[in-house]
Amino acid sequence: MAAPKRFFVENITAEMALPEEEARHAKNALRIAEGEEVTLFDGSGREYSAVVTRVDKRGVSVHVVREEVSDREPKREVFLLVGALKGDKTELVVQKATELGVMRIGVFASRYCAAYMNENKLDRLVRVAREAAKQCLRATVPQVEYFDDLESALRAGQGYASKLFACEFLPPVGEKWSAGESVCCVVGSEGGFSEEEYALAEGLGYHGISLGRRILRAETAAIALTSLVMYELGELR
Repeated sequence: MAAPKRFFVENITAEMALPEEEARHAKNALRIAEGEEVTLFDGSGREYSAVVTRVDKRGVSVHVVREEVSDREPKREVFLLVGALKGDKTELVVQKATELGVMRIGVFASRYCAAYMNENKLDRLVRVAREAAKQCLRATVPQVEYFDDLESALRAGQGYASKLFACEFLPPVGEKWSAGESVCCVVGSEGGFSEEEYALAEGLGYHGISLGRRILRAETAAIALTSLVMYELGELR
């Protein structure tokens, strides 16, 4: 039996209409019908079972019948910092990081970063995270933010128990690292990092790591490191 269709709603009440964008998707794409059971979530980690009470040209209304805490959320917090990537690659990273259970995503500019961000692009990343959360049955949506420079991004991760800095010019052997209770992991853009940027990260308490002997695309590196961290935290078992 297919899982109930999911909708993101910021302010959930017992009797309510779905937001315009969600209602349009429910009617036109999902062909939702009166009497159908749906799931609402507001990003707090809670889910709300509801029954559709009205579908017409004015929108979609629902009646909430049950509330519960989701069991699909990670127990430990992971913060992924990734350099802004060209094209839609940043969107791919945000999507996959959300599916893997990341709680916070930061996109930053650095010395060799060739991509740029603006308010519209950031809004798009927020929507991508929201849609990915719906698809993978999460009840929270990762916070997505942008940092104008690497130092600001690194300082945002200072409070995490473990801080990992993936760098392509580091040797692939001999390193030891622990995931810790909370993790901030950093991956650069297509141009990678400079020696000075690595020194900056070391000075701020980040542990430099390699992702092996092969040079990975930036988006592959971000997804691979996130997967490794989530496995070490026990979130993929």
